Order: sequence, then C-alpha cells, then structure tokens
Amino acid sequence: MSLRSRARHRYVFSFLRKRAARQASATSTQTPLLTFVEPVARPPGRVFPFLSARAARLAGPAIRRPVAPTAPPQTAVPAPPPAPAQPLPADAPAQRELPLTEPPAPVTPEAPPPAPVSEAPAPVDWLARMRDGLSRTREKLQDSFSALFQGGAIDEDALEELETILLTADVGMEVTETIVERIRERAGSGADLRALLRSELLQLLQPCQQPLVTARASDGPYVILVVGVNGVGKTTTIGKLAHRLKKEGKSVLLAAGDTFRAAAVEQLQVWGERNEVPVVAQQTGADSAAVIFDAIESGRARNVDVVIADTAGRLHNKDHLMDELAKVVRVIGKADATAPHEVLLVLDAGTGQNALSQASTFQQAVQVSGIAMTKLDGTARGGILFAVAGQLKIPIRFIGIGEQAEDLRPFEAEPFVDALLG
Repeated sequence: MSLRSRARHRYVFSFLRKRAARQASATSTQTPLLTFVEPVARPPGRVFPFLSARAARLAGPAIRRPVAPTAPPQTAVPAPPPAPAQPLPADAPAQRELPLTEPPAPVTPEAPPPAPVSEAPAPVDWLARMRDGLSRTREKLQDSFSALFQGGAIDEDALEELETILLTADVGMEVTETIVERIRERAGSGADLRALLRSELLQLLQPCQQPLVTARASDGPYVILVVGVNGVGKTTTIGKLAHRLKKEGKSVLLAAGDTFRAAAVEQLQVWGERNEVPVVAQQTGADSAAVIFDAIESGRARNVDVVIADTAGRLHNKDHLMDELAKVVRVIGKADATAPHEVLLVLDAGTGQNALSQASTFQQAVQVSGIAMTKLDGTARGGILFAVAGQLKIPIRFIGIGEQAEDLRPFEAEPFVDALLG
C-alpha cells in the first residue's frame, strides 16, 4: 500500500472514531445506564466501497443501537379445581331427560337420468341411392322418354326417336340396333313401349349379373388382379373392395403393384390403414411382378383369404405395356398355378365408347373375367354398360355410384334398369 493510501485510510479511521464518539455521548444522555444493545451488522465496503476487508476490521467497534428492555416472563396461575356436585334433596322434582336426536340419514344422490336409447339407423334404400347416383343419366333419358312413352302407338317415328335416345346415352350402334329391332318385332296393338324397352334392357344385362365369389383355393389365397388404364380409379376400387370383403368376414392382404405412378404406394397404404388391412409394398420403381409374387407368398404364410393386387395404369393401345402386364400374369402363375383367380378390369363410365375399346384390348391380353364400372354418378353416359354387356358378354361384378366405401355395389340388373327408367 502506498503512503498516500495509508494517509487516506488514517483520515477515514479518525473520522469514523469521532463520529462514533459523538453518537455514543448523545445516546448516553437519553437512555438509562443499564441498557441492552445489539450489534448492527454492517458489511464492509457498503457505505464506503473503497475500504478493503482489512480496513473494515481496523475501523473499530460497530455502532450500537439501544434495545428496549424485555419484560420478565409471567408465571401461569393454575385454575381452581371444580366444585364437587351437590346432591339433590329428596323432595326435588325429577329432571326431564332430553330425547336423543338421531343422526340425519345420509342423503343418497339422485340417480342420473337414463341415457337416451339411440335408435338403430334406418336401412339404406339402395334403389333410391342408385337413383341418386345415376341421376345424370336418368335425367337425360327421362327428358326424352317422357314424350316418347306418352305418344300412344309404336310406329316408325317412335322407334327412330328411341334409337336416337339410346345412341346419345352411349349404348352403342350395334346394341341399339338390336334393341330397336326386337321392339319392332314385339310391337303390336296396345303394346307399352316402356314395358318393352325395360324387358329388352333386362334381357341384355341379366346374363352379365354374376357376383364375385372369392372361394379360397385349398393351398393359398384367392388372388384378384386389378387392371385398367390411367385414372379410372383402380386404387380406390381396391380400397372399397377390401372394405366390402372385410365386412363379409374375409381376411385381406393388398399388394402395391403400381410402382410407377407417384404416391400410388402411399395411397394404397392409406386405404390399408383405413380398413386395417396389411399392405405388401416396395419402393417406387420396383418390379411390379416381384411385389405381387411376394404378396402371394406372404398371404399363404399368413393364411389370408384374399390377396388384391394393384397394377400400374397403362394405355390399352401401347403393345409393350400390355406385354408387361402379361408378364405379371405369368409370374403370378409361378406362385400359384391357378392364379390369378379373378382379373378385374376397372372402367370409367365417363369415357363412353372408349371403355368398350379398352375392355376388348385387355380381354385379349390377360383374359378379363370381371368388370367394375366406376364413376356412374358423375356422367350421363351410363348406357356404356349395355354396350359392354351386349358386345363382350363379360360379367359385371361391381358398379361405383359414389365416393363412399359403401358406394361400390355388386351389380344387379333390375334395380339398375329401374333407376334409369324411373
């Protein structure tokens, strides 16, 4: 420490001692001689931060402040003992005993009102549902049929008008000519044109009303191969079909064979999660035939009832793509000699007569055994179903009349015709 610092410290120390002496003398004149004091804790450097710890210790005793004297503790006085009870005189009246009050009965909470019994959902009127799904085709036909059916006699003018109506509904030239010729042969005095037309349409569709029967093979699952061009709704149809088979008590496994389209595998996996159905899939670009082969082997190991295999959409007029689909069928045959047990062709009703060309090409390539006609609710070309049934004679397994899972319905000829004619 330098001489200047020591001199500064001595000056501070002398100043503190003088101030402490002045405060002590002032306090001694105002307080009694005997007082209790307690030291005031003052951290060093609080008032004068430049003081070090050593300087604070040399600063002398801390300033003391007076403390009021405390009163001596008081001794608790014991309470006097209670006086003994005086005996009652003999002639004193008897005291009346107070009745004992019973404790209040516990309050039982009121039982909650019974929950309202939910009524069973009303059965769905599938004929009305089908009429709603076929509203566009029905409205187009009924606008033309309303005047035709009230025309009275069936003459050549009425038959020509009927032919025009059927052609505009995409029934097709060949099938339309067949229907009109049969009505001409059966027409007579008093014949009802509406009844004749309904009879001919039913006769055309009823041979194709063959529901899908998934009879499981003895040593493996029932394999359904779903084919079709791009955008007809193959993956959605597979999801709805899996939902239907699961409700029937079947165990289902899906094969993501469409490894070409972006997000096709993910879309099928979403349907699998929604229906709680396993999905066999590989990365995009994998061999479709290999994926389906692995799915069949997995289905056999898991004892699954039905395996539904998706395939990539392909144009029916591209020969190399159709040859690739034929290769998939051959690989499936190596996993099971009897597979595929069903080749389901998905057609979009909105494509009109092009759907007929698609069905003919796929029939030649992979031997289509069933048809699912989708998107009938979004088009006025529902007559394509008659063209397919009249020319190709391929069984119609399902029709799609909406977006819900229950809207994929097994095809029934009579409700379909009645929904169209109103």
